[in-house]
Amino acid sequence: MRVRRTLVGLGLATVLLTGASGIAAAQERSLYERLGKYDGIAAVTDEFLALALADPKVARFFAGHSTDSKNRFRQQVVEQFCMLAGGPCVYTGRTMKTSHAGLGITEADWDLSVKYVVAALDKYRVPEKEKGEFLAALTKLTPDIVEK
Repeated sequence: MRVRRTLVGLGLATVLLTGASGIAAAQERSLYERLGKYDGIAAVTDEFLALALADPKVARFFAGHSTDSKNRFRQQVVEQFCMLAGGPCVYTGRTMKTSHAGLGITEADWDLSVKYVVAALDKYRVPEKEKGEFLAALTKLTPDIVEK
C-alpha cells in the first residue's frame, strides 16, 4: 500500500511539475503521423524522386539501373523516410555507408538531393515544424552518404 501511494504521489508530482505543456507534448502526434503516415511519406518520396531523377546531376547515379532496380530503390527510400519519421516501417536495405560507397557523392550532390526533398515537402504543404524535424533526421545520414 505504501509503495502504491508513493507511485501515485510521484505521478501527481510529475504532472504538476511538467504542467499543461508536458501533457500536451505527451499527446502530440508523432512526426510519422503528422507527415500523413505511410501514404503521405510515399507521396513525398515519389515527388522527391521525380524531381531528383529529372536532374542529370542526380540521375547519373542511377544510369544503367533497370526499372525493377529503380522500383526497389523507391521502396527503400519510402522505408528509410518512414523510419526517420518514427513510423513503423523497417528499412530493409544495406547501410547508408555500404550502399553509397564508391559513388563519389559530394557535399554539392547531397545538397542538391536535399533541395529536392524540401521541394517535395513544400509541394505537399508540410508545415515548417515538421519539415525541420524531418530534415534534421535526414541530415544525420550525411556522413554515411557524402564521400568527398
